[in-house]
Amino acid sequence: MADFIHAREYLESGDVVVVQCSHQCNVMVMEDASFQHYRHGRSFHHYGGYFTRFPARVTIPRDGHWNTVIDLGGGRANIRYNINYMKA
Repeated sequence: MADFIHAREYLESGDVVVVQCSHQCNVMVMEDASFQHYRHGRSFHHYGGYFTRFPARVTIPRDGHWNTVIDLGGGRANIRYNINYMKA
């Protein structure tokens, strides 16, 4: 079982990723190469961060495929979540 929740979507500059979650968590939005680094425990670049209040909103800086990751930071919980996209 993965330690994170993942969704991938083609988004354009100015689109917004909107995440609702029942627990505080890391919401990270990253391109494919950074997602691979994240999965393998290497240094990676992302947008977003640790959120304690929702909805979390992350604006996309450029067109491309983007990976949205919800990560509890090593914790475990039975969470309820929703990932939506607001098109610019």
